Amino acid sequence: MGRVRILGLAGAAVLSSAAAFAADFPPALPPMPQFVQQPVPVQDFSGWYLRGDVGVGMQSFKSFEHTQTNDAFVWPASWRIDQRDIGSAVFAGFGVGYSWNSWMRFDVTGEYRAKAGIKVIGSYTEFCPGGRCFDVYDANHSAWVFLANAYLDLGTWWCLTPFVGVGVGGAWHSVTAIHDVGFISDGTTGFGYANADKTNFSFAWAAHAGVAYTVTNNFKVELAYRYLSLGSATTGTINCASSGCATTGPRAFYTVGELSSHDFKLGMRWSLQPEQVAPAPQPVYMPAPPLMRRG
Repeated sequence: MGRVRILGLAGAAVLSSAAAFAADFPPALPPMPQFVQQPVPVQDFSGWYLRGDVGVGMQSFKSFEHTQTNDAFVWPASWRIDQRDIGSAVFAGFGVGYSWNSWMRFDVTGEYRAKAGIKVIGSYTEFCPGGRCFDVYDANHSAWVFLANAYLDLGTWWCLTPFVGVGVGGAWHSVTAIHDVGFISDGTTGFGYANADKTNFSFAWAAHAGVAYTVTNNFKVELAYRYLSLGSATTGTINCASSGCATTGPRAFYTVGELSSHDFKLGMRWSLQPEQVAPAPQPVYMPAPPLMRRG
């Protein structure tokens, strides 16, 4: 019995010493907080921009119809157009636009197309025994073109963004210095000219395709192709200036019909929005869950 009591007292002493020793340890450290990456803000693609373009257009036209203004002259029934040509035109333009979002934008543009030479050769057989008589027409053409355009940007890869677009508007034509030299089969010549230059307005439309390169968030460079339909241009009335035909000779004005151009352009776009630079991601520390202790 005494031995049992001694063993019980010894066990109680051991438990008491263990509890006192455990009380001397510091409290358990809380778990480390969790690191969460802050998402990068999405870039805003909308906003106003300015644009400028320079380029060259390979021009052509499909018809050179005459409108007679002297009823006393009988126009040759065999009259035909044998050759027609117009030179290439350099142009420069300016515009303002708005990017609706990352894939749709709109702009309005105005451009000046520099003078290009027009040459047309017509011929007929009346009054030309044994051959054909020829008329050679020379003139200069220039134009102001105004378009409202809409574009679709097709995505961006390695800073390159292909796009397509359409435009509608008008062209203000100017035909200057037109004159006509006639070559008669007997070796004589005739001459006629317009005593005034002529301007007129016509409907115009365009189709665009190209690629833009992002230099910075606010500056892009474009290389583009454009098919441009310029409508029709009208010449001044050409009067016969040779002796003896001032009143009875041919007198008419001409229409340069279905004038069009294959344009190749270098363009630049400047955003009017402040440049947006994405900030460096900042760590966000989430609170750790509370420490659970077992009872």
